Amino acid sequence: MTRAVITGIGVIAPSGLTAEEHWRSTLAGDLHVGCHDDRLQGQVSGFDAEGLVDPRLIIQTDKWSWMSLAATRMALDDAKYDPAGHDPYATSVVLASGSGGNEFGQKEIQALWSRGRAAVSAYQSIAWFYAASVGQTSILHGTKGPNSVLVSEGAGGLDSLGMARRIIRRGTPAVIAGGTEAPLSPYALVCQQTSGRLTASRDPRAGYKPFDADANGYVPGEGGAVLVVEDAATAAERGVQQVYGEIAGYAATHDGHHPEEPAPDSAQLERAMRKALADADVTPDEVGFVVADGAGTPVLDGLEAAAIRAVFGRPVPVTAPQGFVGRLCSGGAALNVATALLALRDGVVPAVGNLSRPGHDLDLVREPRRLAADVVLVNARGFGGFNSSIVLKRYPEEGLQHAR
Repeated sequence: MTRAVITGIGVIAPSGLTAEEHWRSTLAGDLHVGCHDDRLQGQVSGFDAEGLVDPRLIIQTDKWSWMSLAATRMALDDAKYDPAGHDPYATSVVLASGSGGNEFGQKEIQALWSRGRAAVSAYQSIAWFYAASVGQTSILHGTKGPNSVLVSEGAGGLDSLGMARRIIRRGTPAVIAGGTEAPLSPYALVCQQTSGRLTASRDPRAGYKPFDADANGYVPGEGGAVLVVEDAATAAERGVQQVYGEIAGYAATHDGHHPEEPAPDSAQLERAMRKALADADVTPDEVGFVVADGAGTPVLDGLEAAAIRAVFGRPVPVTAPQGFVGRLCSGGAALNVATALLALRDGVVPAVGNLSRPGHDLDLVREPRRLAADVVLVNARGFGGFNSSIVLKRYPEEGLQHAR
């Protein structure tokens, strides 16, 4: 069976503008949530689009696409992979989006209302669209492999990686996967308010608190991560020296309960976890730690905790570092995968973000914990009932030699 490995990581997040900067900040426990416009948000600071993205594309695209293009460039550089040096059909782009280009769209709608239709940019037709980042990335890098966008809200980042592995198994050697979001415009925030899951707190330390006894809702954030996924044998042939890990297992389920209200039990999330483990051919006892979805509401955290206890039957270490940056919609799941891979690399599990009073009868990681793990399971859930789980494995150094 073809093995899909991750060879490059690019991060644009409130916690940093590179993977290593994000990793250092996460281990330090830095909180990157602040009160802006009378609402808590996880904003990316210091992001200079003009220094990272072609000015012509800046005019044509939304902020979330700027972040995606920048993170993609970083991931490709990290993997030392240039799509232009390969057959155009050898590279695919599969990204996730749950929000789209809402900031660009709001600006153009305001122009329509205030100045009439002649004031609306022609780029409005494409900049807001969920697939805008996929299309612009494919055009910029000349990729012609199977391209797609996954729209499953917070679960999308994992779904994109699951799709990347499927594409690689079908014969495309490399896939650009992951996702970024920028859902902090007034229009986007109003859309999120309808869920009833946003925190009403104005105190960053009292806001988004995954698995905390005082959890009261989530803080919206922006950013995410893009990863380069490759066929292990092809990567070995081109002389890759660095592999962060292997996508060993993946599964997705849906609650099928209600478009807004959570299911009354954790059966489908539990099923996704079990199927992902079976797909990876690992037992629950082989998993070193879990990176949880950590929705930050008492009900949803309770349901995920119940699923984790049911699947593992032991106090497996659980973290949710996104408490430091906010929930980044589909970008958050991709960022959690990047964090999990760096944790495998360095043998240390980051703490649950912004945790004060642990709840839910889990082994919650309160301080960075030294742990030489070989397998990690990552969960992600999307508004409306989406559940996804992915299993990442450490890829042995001799693996590339065998793949050759």
